[in-house]
Amino acid sequence: MILIRHGQSEFNVIYGKTRVDPGIEDPALTDEGRRQAAHVADWLAREGVERLIASPYRRTLETVAIIASRLALGVIIEPMVRERCAFVCDVGTPRSVMAARFPAFDWRRVGAEQWWPAEHEPEADLHRRCDAFRAAAAEWPEFERTVVITHWGFIRGLTSHAIGNGEAVRLHRDAPATLLSAVPAEPHPTGTRSLT
Repeated sequence: MILIRHGQSEFNVIYGKTRVDPGIEDPALTDEGRRQAAHVADWLAREGVERLIASPYRRTLETVAIIASRLALGVIIEPMVRERCAFVCDVGTPRSVMAARFPAFDWRRVGAEQWWPAEHEPEADLHRRCDAFRAAAAEWPEFERTVVITHWGFIRGLTSHAIGNGEAVRLHRDAPATLLSAVPAEPHPTGTRSLT
C-alpha cells in the first residue's frame, strides 16, 4: 500500500513560516499543493494502482481528485485515515457539504455529518485508530495496489515516518514501512515539512 500525504494546504504555508496555528478550518490546497498532486498522479500512473482511498478533509479530497482524474479511478472516502485532531485545520466540513462538492466519490463509510472529533485527539487514540486501520487493510486482496491520501499525523502514527506534502511511504503487510524517494523528485519550495 502507498500512503501519500496531501499537497500543500493554506495552513501549511502559514504554519511552516510562523509555527503558529493560523486558525483556518478545513483548508484548501494552494497552487503548489495542486502541482504536487499532479506530480504524484503522474508518478502513480506507473505504479499499477487499482484503488484510491482518501480522508474526508478538503486538502485530501482536492489532492485525490487530481490523482483520480489522471488514473481514471473511483475514490472511497474513509474517515479512519483522517488527521489527528490537534489544530484548527482539523475541524472538518460536514459530510453533506463535501459530498455535494465531490459527488463522484464513494461516501458510504462516512456515516455522520460531523465525522471529526469534537476536541483534541490524544496520541493514544491516534495509535489505536492506526492499528485498527492496519489490521483491516491487511485483509484486503488489493492491499499492494491501494493508495491512501492522508495526513502527516496519520502517516507518522502508522509508519513512524514524518514526510512532506506530496511525499509517499510504502506500507508493507508484514515488514516496516519504507520511504519512497521517487515522490516528489523536486525540492520543497518552502524548505519546510510542516504538520497536518
